[in-house]
Amino acid sequence: MSNVFEDIANLDRLIHEPARLALLTILSRMHADDRADFVYLRKMIGLTEGNLSGHITKLEEGGLIHIQKQFVNKRPNTQIRLTETGEKAIARYWRTLEHIIGAIPNASLDASAGKAE
Repeated sequence: MSNVFEDIANLDRLIHEPARLALLTILSRMHADDRADFVYLRKMIGLTEGNLSGHITKLEEGGLIHIQKQFVNKRPNTQIRLTETGEKAIARYWRTLEHIIGAIPNASLDASAGKAE
């Protein structure tokens, strides 16, 4: 059985990065199969195009999002949606954080755990 401090240390680092967490949270609040436009996400999160693009690439490589590139009125348009894996991962992440928040007041520190014998 893990303790709350192990749970904190084991948070999914792909999701835990603030910009990726924001992106996945926005996508998770949309209706199933809805897509978010790249420009909309950039404005919501406040990142540069390059930074957002890098985070999107990491999330796509991790299988958490799907990217669809197309042209709208002769302009490039990028649409992003959560995959089923991404939906499960962000839900699991938030459940873990809720568990951690609930467990922190009751977490005990074993003072002898870090001492050499």
